[in-house]
Amino acid sequence: MLKKRLKHPLVIGVSAGILLLSSSASAMGLRAFVALPVEKGGNVVRFQLLHNTDKDVTHLITSGAYGFNAKQTLLLGLPYRLSPSGKNRLGDASVLFRQIIAQNDSKSGTNRFALLGGAVIPSDGDRDPAVQGGFVYTHFNNRNEIDVDAIYQKGIDNRPDSGRYDLSWQYRLTPAERPDWGIATELNSVVELGGRWQQGKNTTHQLTLGLQQVHQKWVIEGGVTQDLNNEKDLALLVSTRFHF
Repeated sequence: MLKKRLKHPLVIGVSAGILLLSSSASAMGLRAFVALPVEKGGNVVRFQLLHNTDKDVTHLITSGAYGFNAKQTLLLGLPYRLSPSGKNRLGDASVLFRQIIAQNDSKSGTNRFALLGGAVIPSDGDRDPAVQGGFVYTHFNNRNEIDVDAIYQKGIDNRPDSGRYDLSWQYRLTPAERPDWGIATELNSVVELGGRWQQGKNTTHQLTLGLQQVHQKWVIEGGVTQDLNNEKDLALLVSTRFHF
């Protein structure tokens, strides 16, 4: 386990390491990082700022992906609380292995289904780990992409069980038709419905609306997330990712 004293140096080190590890950019949901296709030897890194306007809390979430081959991908995630200051700012690291078990490609799109498995590794000696597993399904056809994922985390010792789901629809606003040659910059609208659950608490459902500009090797995106029940928090997010 990592020690409490590891603060900014660890965040900088992990972020730099993922960037150095890090294929052509493509659409993907804003709230999840498990659906993105990664080619053999391809690397992706995403830096996302998430600000809760009601609680005035800001997190930096660093995510990375490495493709062992076209069907096997390693996915990493590490959150860090930028504000407010104080103790326990470094979140727990998420490690997931994705195995595509079914894929059907066509001229206009693709359908693929993958299983996910891994662990949550605490950054604080007072927290316990978890094992996690789930699935992700992607349907892409012409200007539309739909990503569906669900992950269940089984807490070890005193850690509560938790889970999440995300349903994302991305629609290519421009261009209406992709060019026969080369790669054009694309602008996508994003609509997402997600849920977050923890043992002993009610499930929070969330609606996210956003935009995504996709370039050949990098993406910039942003959106607004509104809780639909419980505390009804409003969050703003902006992120950029790079494909290598």
